[in-house]
Amino acid sequence: MKKNINFTNYNNSNATIVTIGTFDGVHIGHQKIIKRLVDIAHKKHLNSVVLTFFPHPRMVLQNNNDIKLLNTIEERETILSDLGLDYLVVKTFTKKFANLSAEEFVKNILVDKLNAKHIIIGYDHRFGKGRSANIDDLKSFGKQYDFEVEEISVQDIEDVSVSSTKIRIALNDGDILTANTYLGYSFYITGKVVKGKGLGRKIGFPTANLEIAEDYKLIPKNGVYVIKTSIENKLVYGMMNIGMNPTVNGTKKTIEAHFFNFNNDIYNQTLKIEFVARLRDEQKFESVELLKKQLKLDEKNAKVFI
Repeated sequence: MKKNINFTNYNNSNATIVTIGTFDGVHIGHQKIIKRLVDIAHKKHLNSVVLTFFPHPRMVLQNNNDIKLLNTIEERETILSDLGLDYLVVKTFTKKFANLSAEEFVKNILVDKLNAKHIIIGYDHRFGKGRSANIDDLKSFGKQYDFEVEEISVQDIEDVSVSSTKIRIALNDGDILTANTYLGYSFYITGKVVKGKGLGRKIGFPTANLEIAEDYKLIPKNGVYVIKTSIENKLVYGMMNIGMNPTVNGTKKTIEAHFFNFNNDIYNQTLKIEFVARLRDEQKFESVELLKKQLKLDEKNAKVFI
């Protein structure tokens, strides 16, 4: 992807084919739309563009900071790039932007800035101040400003909506297998390895404590998971605990990964950790010895999945 993550920096004069949306998760429903976008771009010699907004409009308009997203912006960019997209253009969403009229949005954003010649959009898409305009209005603007509008079918839109909902429910339930099926890839988190209390090392299970910078990133249900990651270009498997560490009276939620057959110093490294399967709920054990016994069993069960 010819990375261009900020709307204000986008200055490519080439004609484009554009689709608009959050595309959170870039799951199998989204991938179908992106593939269509990229295919038409190649046939018509256009640049393919996804126009997205951040922060999420509901965070701004409803002052809702509880919204959790499946991907960070950087993760979304990586996945879209792998699908052959030319540009992910991120427009900062503000109340001022939300007050643009439908025609201002079309002329200033889609036509003048992105040079759109073809737009793929959902049949139910609404835009402009107060979400006042619909796809029929967009088609009228298309005749005025010389771009074609292609409608995403009802079925495809429903597939996207159902998939997103099911993925969120699955992750909140710890159902990694269902989430991964709808995503079409393994759900993952990206974080920096930071110093922990070193308790894992004392009981023979050293852990990498992961710090997620983005508070809007959805984290799966507390529990123990089978995971994999790439460290120094080597595929490494392990298990992860998400939770409060109740056996040692933990006071805050942590994300800790124990890697099998691996003991390198990885402090301050940023890791992409993929979820393979869920092993069990987080539990409080009567003693550290019983916890250690369970961790050995977890490791054995994890290796069955691997």
